[in-house]
Amino acid sequence: MSFTVAIAGRPNVGKSTFFNRLLEQRKAIVDDQSGVTRDRQYGVAEWAGKSFNLIDTGGFVPNSDDVFEREIAKQVNIAIEEANVIIFMVDVSTGITHLDENMANMLRRSQKPVYLAVNKVDNHERMLEATEFYSLGFEEIFFLSSISGSGTGELLDAVISTMKDEDQPLEESDGIPKFAIIGQPNVGKSSLLNALVGKERTIVSDIAGTTRDTIHTHYNLFNKEFMLIDTAGIRRKTKVHEDLEFYSVIRAIKAMDEADVCLLLLDAGKGITAQDLAIYSLAVKKGKGIVVLVNKWDLIEKETNTARDYEKELKQRLAPFNDVPIIFISVHEKQRIFKSIEAGLEVYENRSRRIATSALNDVMLKAVEQYHPPVVRGNAIKIKYVTQLPTHSPSFAFFSNYPDDIKAPYRNYLENQLREKFDFKGVPIRIFFRKK
Repeated sequence: MSFTVAIAGRPNVGKSTFFNRLLEQRKAIVDDQSGVTRDRQYGVAEWAGKSFNLIDTGGFVPNSDDVFEREIAKQVNIAIEEANVIIFMVDVSTGITHLDENMANMLRRSQKPVYLAVNKVDNHERMLEATEFYSLGFEEIFFLSSISGSGTGELLDAVISTMKDEDQPLEESDGIPKFAIIGQPNVGKSSLLNALVGKERTIVSDIAGTTRDTIHTHYNLFNKEFMLIDTAGIRRKTKVHEDLEFYSVIRAIKAMDEADVCLLLLDAGKGITAQDLAIYSLAVKKGKGIVVLVNKWDLIEKETNTARDYEKELKQRLAPFNDVPIIFISVHEKQRIFKSIEAGLEVYENRSRRIATSALNDVMLKAVEQYHPPVVRGNAIKIKYVTQLPTHSPSFAFFSNYPDDIKAPYRNYLENQLREKFDFKGVPIRIFFRKK
């Protein structure tokens, strides 16, 4: 099961700063100008040994008061419907605004846990000022500072207290490969599922966003058995004007958590978008197998090297991890759709591959001998032993005398050697350095 936390609030209250702190990286752009976060940001956060999906609900559309308020209301509605927990962030330096009150009215009607986070509380005077936010009517209220990090621990303790054991990603599999079909609205996800199973399993429409709820389809034909996970269903007409992009991403994240391999479907005419790259990066971080499917290839005018050049450009966008199968398909013409499944099954096997410790050491210690780690502070770094860890996705521990001094370039070298000597195409590899 997927556990998702959404950060909601009006612009410029510090949502992106808080988001960056939880992810321990500067992923969202931070600026004093309101509305800088126009694209949603997604990541995986961890606290006290538990991980969860984190969404920073930006999406401010400037220059129109009507659009402004409508966009914010839309964000909160989606957060209420899709997230497991909502962090409602406000700003003590400006006090309660009418937008805060409107948002509070919406959130109080929700059945989901809502935690009120009063941000920028960084001195005693502001602590006193923050007490006015009790009037918003929330039981769970936390005073914090996103910049310094004070108070965030108590909030995160409360968030993970609502998590159940089944909310954590499963490391065990029931033996049947699970493929999640992910991608932008209207790229052909449901059409692909229907073409594979040979019947109208899901409703297909030219209206983007027809697909809603996660559908599991068991495929057992031609000596191949797997589970297809598609974010499919019927969108009610009253919902047509909702933020389809935000919906599609949350659904993709939830489907991704259940899957072994993600089939990322792209529109050949549009290429890979920033939204696709965000989902791709999330799948990599979660250690999922990945196959990239370029759909509607029949509509592209082709020359001798069109596919080769397209693939080269695509891999540049996917870097640094771009060792993934890229297949050009046409769901409408049923071209190479079964080749995409064969690629998915191969990636599933690669993700499940276990290498004997003796074989691993024979190969990797020779690679270390051919190219030694750089000397750091006069210390010669020696790698003496390597083993594969008992995790569901390929992870390797290299034992060294100075593990903390091995830098990213040498880590990349070791990963490239693992990929060259053993077949891990389409699968992220995790490498850890430990003290021998």
